[in-house]
Amino acid sequence: MHIKYFYCLALPLLFALTPLAAEPIKVSAEKEMELLAVLQSDAPAADKALACKKLAIDGSAAAVPDLAKLLPDPQLQSWARIALEVIPGPEADEALRKATQSLEGRLLIGVINSLGVRRDAKAVELLTKRVADKDVEVASAAAVALGRIGDAAATKTLREALVNAPKPVNSAIAEGLMLCAEQRLAGDKAAEAIEIYDQVRIAQVPNQRFLEATRGAILARKDEGITLLIEQLRSPEKRLFQLALSTAREFPGSAVDKALAEEVANLNPDRGALLIAAMTDRPNTVVLPAIVKAAGTGPKEVRIAAITALSRVGDASTVSALLETALDGDADLADAAKATLAELSGEKVDSQIAALLPAATGKQLSLLIELVGARRIEATAALLKALDSNETNVRTAALTALGETVDAKGLPVLIAQVATPKRAEDAAAAEKALKAASIRMPDREACAAELSAAVDNAKALPLKVKLLEVIGAVGGKKALAAVGMAGKSSVPELQDVSTRLLGEWTTEDAAPVLLELAKMPGHKYQGRAIKGYIRIARQFVLPEDLRNEMCAKAMDAAKQPGDKKLVLVVLQRYPNESTFKMALAALKVADLKAEATGTVMSIAQSLASKGVDVKDQLANAGIEKVKVEILKAEYGGDSGKKDVTAILQRQATDLPLITLTDTTYNKSFGGDPAPGSDKRLKVQYKLNGKPGEATFAEGALILLPMPN
Repeated sequence: MHIKYFYCLALPLLFALTPLAAEPIKVSAEKEMELLAVLQSDAPAADKALACKKLAIDGSAAAVPDLAKLLPDPQLQSWARIALEVIPGPEADEALRKATQSLEGRLLIGVINSLGVRRDAKAVELLTKRVADKDVEVASAAAVALGRIGDAAATKTLREALVNAPKPVNSAIAEGLMLCAEQRLAGDKAAEAIEIYDQVRIAQVPNQRFLEATRGAILARKDEGITLLIEQLRSPEKRLFQLALSTAREFPGSAVDKALAEEVANLNPDRGALLIAAMTDRPNTVVLPAIVKAAGTGPKEVRIAAITALSRVGDASTVSALLETALDGDADLADAAKATLAELSGEKVDSQIAALLPAATGKQLSLLIELVGARRIEATAALLKALDSNETNVRTAALTALGETVDAKGLPVLIAQVATPKRAEDAAAAEKALKAASIRMPDREACAAELSAAVDNAKALPLKVKLLEVIGAVGGKKALAAVGMAGKSSVPELQDVSTRLLGEWTTEDAAPVLLELAKMPGHKYQGRAIKGYIRIARQFVLPEDLRNEMCAKAMDAAKQPGDKKLVLVVLQRYPNESTFKMALAALKVADLKAEATGTVMSIAQSLASKGVDVKDQLANAGIEKVKVEILKAEYGGDSGKKDVTAILQRQATDLPLITLTDTTYNKSFGGDPAPGSDKRLKVQYKLNGKPGEATFAEGALILLPMPN
């Protein structure tokens, strides 16, 4: 079926049961005249289409004759129908009915659809004839249109037609009957709707129509339909079982919930688990004791489904049962129960867990402490008491929970645990808890200040390092100041942690601190500091002038050629006239000349594309334009190679630098020819007629050496 034609059939279904406006919308006669003038003119089809669309708002009976003239037009019919479907009054109905006498095929189908949208009862007779049309698509459209009209005559036609309808049409007839039944339900005529649904269910119709009718038959019967619903749940056919699940979710009233609860035990585990999920999707009427029972006994699949369901429908009354399951020897059941206990809503749940904590011991104590942390229940006193336990898992759980629950006033407690843990094996858990608590503090500046004071007061160097790690995770101005101060220390361990943290800082204000450390005479981690500084220039979103300034300072401060080469990478990534000048200056440094040459040419290409004349600067730098000819280029490894000659030829310019279209070789060359192996790009070329050959490692700058 043609897409446009199918669209014409499908779109009106969205409005099948939407009545026309009870009161006509007040239209503008002046606008209507202007729009009709367009339809009566020789205007392009697009203009007429727009006029039709606007007549859906400002059209009246006066517009019908001109719109009707467009119904035989393949280009404009659908646009004319947009207006005719909503213009009130009998004139539009008459025009559409009349058009059916002369149209055929796709155009006839469109008009039939519009009659259905308008629910024109006077069209029933002509549509009845069309249901028997030899054109299957016309007959199908007529059947659906009758369903939209849905009065007694239309319904009678469809019910009679369904008995002996040919297969190609019976699906549409059944669809029309579904629409008729829905109108009966909306009009408080459930008995008539049930008759229609039952007729479709026993007819020879496609399975989808049978499923729709079964759903309707269940819902139309209300509580009396529960038996039919359960019948589908027990059906060996998967589609009927799935239908029952979806229908159960929308079934009105609470009587069905009891029936569903009783049915869980009659189904196999897979189906029982799915039914539990459907029951949970009815949270206002679900039989909670049935879910609790299923969570406690029965097949494992059903138990896990029920335990998970309690996270949505459970309350404080389910806590005891869930706690028992959370201590079960089966890890899957225990984990499901723990997850549900962590998610259960309600302050009563928190109160119940907190109340059990003081008297708990062993595994139950560990579990309750874990839940205190997961639910962030205030229980600091009980958690501190648990730190005296002889059981490592209890102390670890308590520290973890403190990390999730203490407020700013409780932060010193965790600092003390890091500074002087009662047992050496608790140190790692204490550090993790302190970091977790610190990064969730609402006032991170106050938190960083308290941690900084702890660093100052710490006597042991390892403790200072640990606290600085936490400060780095907190971030902010005071944290930056504390970490920067540590970097200025003469102690190598503090220099180490400082430069490492600053090298990963997430805000650009770390740049001046890193630069200062990079310039400090004798600093053990100067190289790391300058790399961190260059990283900010390379990765952060910065104003152009600030980035240019940072690059200049980095080039001056960098001690090693490798670090200066990193600056060249930044210059190439952000080409402008200032970075061009810096790259030209780098040409004079012997250790940088090769990389600087590539950077200069790359920036030159970028500037030239923007209309900047760089010929003189290139000439003064000894870089002249050359005639570049790519003879052959091959990319790959031992397990596969591909010819990329044409790609490089397209990218070649009058400089010996080849700039690819994407960030990687694989993307630029249309894929990876040798996954998992080292790859090379081998290029045979000529520069000013002299032949040369060069090989580049994957991702390397493609700068063709001048042949001897």
